Amino acid sequence: MASLKDIKTRIGSTKKTKQITKAMEMVSAAKLNKAQGKAEAFQPYIEKIREVVVSIASGSDGVSHPMLEARDEIKKTAYIVITADKGLCGAYNSGLLRETLKLINKRHSSPDEYGIIVMGKVGRDFFKKRNMPIFQEIIGVADQPEYSDIKNIASTTVQMFEDGLFDEVYVHFNHFISAMSFQVTETKLLPLTDFDELVEPGEAKEAAPKSDYIYEPDAETILNQLLPHYAETLIFGALLDGKASEFGARMSAMRSATDNADNMIGELTLKYNRARQAAITQEINEIVSGASAQN
Repeated sequence: MASLKDIKTRIGSTKKTKQITKAMEMVSAAKLNKAQGKAEAFQPYIEKIREVVVSIASGSDGVSHPMLEARDEIKKTAYIVITADKGLCGAYNSGLLRETLKLINKRHSSPDEYGIIVMGKVGRDFFKKRNMPIFQEIIGVADQPEYSDIKNIASTTVQMFEDGLFDEVYVHFNHFISAMSFQVTETKLLPLTDFDELVEPGEAKEAAPKSDYIYEPDAETILNQLLPHYAETLIFGALLDGKASEFGARMSAMRSATDNADNMIGELTLKYNRARQAAITQEINEIVSGASAQN
């Protein structure tokens, strides 16, 4: 049986751990509030630029652009995977990486058939450990990311697609549902061929919005400027969504850790009291036995 001193030391260390997890829970809750607000504020912009792209691309005959053209043969696929830079967030990273790995193994028989563009240190280390082909990586993205954080990786991804290095591009991220839940989501980024599927996760699939726009110069010139920006917008929206999911997952994980610490402190305190009572009883028995021996 552990000594009273050992039990008391464990109670003290568990209380310190509880203080840390409680503080991390509060910090994550504050960051979640900001991240959720930023993701929701960006959503109308995504919907509007989607509406404009769909209207011009589907309503203009003879308009062509590499980002709108499906390849006859899919030789190589790119996966943009958005993870966190650190753990302590429950199944946020592991669930996403597990599903991504499962899809890659299901679709491809060779590393020559796919490439990975990863955001986050956890994802980078995961794919490097398995010797999977990483074409680009970003680590150290701010908790409240800016549009400029993804502009370079988005433009180079679009360029690799237009140059024929990749024939299609998918984005994998955790879609924020609530502070307690998120969903691993795959969105097809390139080519932009099926506009009926360009809806946010969880939305009903409705017919593509139809609006009449008067624009100049011609549709092809506008699409040349708008489509790369649209791809950047989708990636940034997925990053904001993923950040909100990350902070929600970390807040929930730290809350569970705090509750577990409370339970452990209660069990250790009960154990300490029982051991202390047993020690006192033993001392009384020894005193009584000594007195009886003298008599």
